[in-house]
Amino acid sequence: MRNAKPLALTFEPIESPPRAAVVVTRGGIVESQHAIRYAVADSDGAIVGSAGDIDAPTFLRSSAKPLICATVVQSGAADRFGFTDVELAVAAGSHSGEPYHIEAVQSMLAKAGLDESALQCGPHPPMHEPSAAALAAAGIRPRSIHNNCSGKHAAILALAVHLGAPTSDYLSASNAAEAAILKACAEMFGVDLTAMVVGVDGCGIPVVAVPLRNSAQLYARIADPSALPSRWRSPIERVRRAMVNNPAYVAGTGRFDTDLMRATFPNVVCKGGAEGFHASASISRKLGMCVKVADGNYRAVSPFVIERLLECGAIDEDAAKLLETHHRPAVKNHAGAIVGEIRAV
Repeated sequence: MRNAKPLALTFEPIESPPRAAVVVTRGGIVESQHAIRYAVADSDGAIVGSAGDIDAPTFLRSSAKPLICATVVQSGAADRFGFTDVELAVAAGSHSGEPYHIEAVQSMLAKAGLDESALQCGPHPPMHEPSAAALAAAGIRPRSIHNNCSGKHAAILALAVHLGAPTSDYLSASNAAEAAILKACAEMFGVDLTAMVVGVDGCGIPVVAVPLRNSAQLYARIADPSALPSRWRSPIERVRRAMVNNPAYVAGTGRFDTDLMRATFPNVVCKGGAEGFHASASISRKLGMCVKVADGNYRAVSPFVIERLLECGAIDEDAAKLLETHHRPAVKNHAGAIVGEIRAV
């Protein structure tokens, strides 16, 4: 048998990444890439930056939580039950299940005359690994209150109690609390209620989809509520203030949203959502930005968001240095050695 000829190794150029993308490198070349759709709007509604289709309906997922929280505030439920700014922040956030998060949600439920059994969001372990390990070490199974959405659910339950609606079916779009939230979202987006696509979120509540154009415009109005319908200005400003002043309750230790708001205090408010959605507002620049990673991979979010916020002057280099681990996250092997990075292009 003849000896096989050695293969000649040739390297073909890697396809150029799309205009808005995040790449993952290894060994000095691009190994993977994530395409991004995004829109940046000013408070007048003008789109000042974008890439990809910004008119396709796109689910905001948890980035809609500040709107839900504003609905609870506007209804009078937050005042009736004496919700603090910390509690509003955890209601507008996706918490990590750390002890202080759980205490805040328990407090909200107690104020509304409810307990954990009312929550229908389903259990999962705390996103904060030490908190999850502590539960496991104590032989305690995760409960619904450890779900990152339990603060939002506590707020919706309080709204149902306030409106005299049953709490047993508060997940249903026909429940008075959910109906009020959907109507409020349409008003704040400036669209007809029937124009919103409504699905079911991971935690069971109705979730809305609108074009990225509209969601960016709304986040610009979160930065500058004067452009909102009058009845939403004060509630949105109150929720925004609660989030900016209590960023640890919006996400948690080491999480991007918490670190971004801390590094830029008091100029940025932000809220991420599942499947690679992220929304932010530059309060000082009166801009709103919404980002959707096409393949839903959340690892692409923070590098892209930071790069775009730098580009539009919403954050400075000092803040970017504080956010370096989020701006260009290292790719590590199982031994902890750095073998590449994730960065926006």
